[in-house]
Amino acid sequence: MRIGLLGTGPWARTAYAPALAGHTGLEFAGVWGRRPEAAAALAEQYGVAAYTDVDALLADVEAVAVALPPSVQAGLAVRAARAGRHLLLDKPLAVSAAEGRAVVEAVERAGVASVVFFTARFQKEPEAWIEEQAAVTGWFTARAQWLGAVFTGDSPFAASPWRREKGALWDVGPHALSVLLPVLGDVRQVVAAAHGPADTVHLVLDHATGASSTVTLSLTAPPAAAGADVELRGDAGVTVLPASAEGAVPALSRAADALVRSARTGRPHSCDAAFGLRVTEILAAAETRLAGGSERRPSPTS
Repeated sequence: MRIGLLGTGPWARTAYAPALAGHTGLEFAGVWGRRPEAAAALAEQYGVAAYTDVDALLADVEAVAVALPPSVQAGLAVRAARAGRHLLLDKPLAVSAAEGRAVVEAVERAGVASVVFFTARFQKEPEAWIEEQAAVTGWFTARAQWLGAVFTGDSPFAASPWRREKGALWDVGPHALSVLLPVLGDVRQVVAAAHGPADTVHLVLDHATGASSTVTLSLTAPPAAAGADVELRGDAGVTVLPASAEGAVPALSRAADALVRSARTGRPHSCDAAFGLRVTEILAAAETRLAGGSERRPSPTS
């Protein structure tokens, strides 16, 4: 499968480009970016074509991987799907339910495959743990903490305008939800949402299985306090999400495997655009609660 990369930022350079170039089932065909000079430099590094026009890249590939801010990703994903191109997307799918819904509608109408890259869902140890716990009944409650030091350490993502604007809710919130939803079921209500220090937020979620979860998210944690953990408690006892020894590149390679497989079989992956939309809807409901609104039920797409 010939695939092109949309994006030239830190995430594209450190994760997407090496994952695409090293994947034996893909032909890394070219790069497009909003800064042509950056696209040319990244393309030269991997010996592929640099494109100054998105439609020209779409005409030359069967799929695209998108490593761009979510508000930019959504529109380009619609454009690519309408051109009949399969989609390897990043989280969050979009920053509004309407934008996410437009992506899903375009994917469904075109009949293309889609995979949204939620890191933990494609790392070996976390993926196996999630599948194991999803088969267990009787979960009572869960606690998830995703604490980053993006704005308090030396992260290359600290200058990201969309992260500055949307904060931890939209950046690391998708990671937490991608772990909780397969195990505890859909979120019926965002029961409560409160601000903590800086961009830190605390959520209380009511799940379809009857379990509840609490979620703490931050990009401004002290570096010594940063980390992610998820704990489940229920009839089976207590279990904790295992850490992964893998970085983003091997996980992205598995996400690409999933895209190739979905394109070949026509069977949607569990982390497809529709799942990405559901995560977006829940985050949008939480954002409304944080702003003092009364939205409690993150309405699922009909």
